[in-house]
Amino acid sequence: MPTKIFAKILNAIRKNFEVLNNTEITIEANPKTLDATRLREFCDIGTNRISIGVQSFDDEKLRFLGRAHNADDARRLIDDAMARVKNVSADFIYGLPSDSVDDVIKTCTEINKIGLPHCSLYELTIEPNTPFGKMNLQMPSNETMAEMYMAIAKNLKLNRYEVSNYAKAGFECRHNQNVWDGAPYIGVGDGAAGRILIDNIWYEEMGDRKLFKPLSDSERAIERVITGMRTRRGVLLDGTTKKIIDIEFAKSNSDMIEFRPGNRIRATDAGILVLDNLIERLVK
Repeated sequence: MPTKIFAKILNAIRKNFEVLNNTEITIEANPKTLDATRLREFCDIGTNRISIGVQSFDDEKLRFLGRAHNADDARRLIDDAMARVKNVSADFIYGLPSDSVDDVIKTCTEINKIGLPHCSLYELTIEPNTPFGKMNLQMPSNETMAEMYMAIAKNLKLNRYEVSNYAKAGFECRHNQNVWDGAPYIGVGDGAAGRILIDNIWYEEMGDRKLFKPLSDSERAIERVITGMRTRRGVLLDGTTKKIIDIEFAKSNSDMIEFRPGNRIRATDAGILVLDNLIERLVK
């Protein structure tokens, strides 16, 4: 996106809405598509959080993933970003066919060394009928994937606050937390999605209102459970979520699910490892 277009968007928002000084304004960028000049321009406009699609610090893995950048490009952009703003995040992918637990530990060690205040580490999932899906790849076993996941928690000097997201205190991604907690959000543009609350009715919105339809209470409650259970905050047990959550199942599986202060439930460390299956069983 040209920085002039980004400036027009922010100026329109500021003209029509109250924008607080501490409002989180994030851009997502990949190395090779954001140079030092454009980075400075985005920050001068008002960007105060930068999320970088690093994926790996290993050039061979980056080539396998089809990325346009190399590890040095990624490190350079991280350095430039951290010189501009305090809140810098980077995305990584683990669980590639050649990956080992030691590879994951090595990534965590470099993240610690750089001093990133936030990062996301996503497990590679191969979908059918994709280029990777047609390659008949030998992927790590579920057991190895679980070992990798636990190695991240043990070696990364950041707190996990969601299944794949880690941060220093105060650097958690606010717009993601908004979504995970079930608060309203607006999607603007062809690739964007939103959940909008109007007169106590939730609406699903996509593609600049190309899709705009009401959601039932149960549909919205299920969405809140799916996203909320991914977080360390968990799901608030209110009038709508209680109707679709099997409380007795939760109580009888205390090794997987725990009740928290503030009338919330969340997955334990053991439950996180089988979260998809756990949510399927938790929802009536």
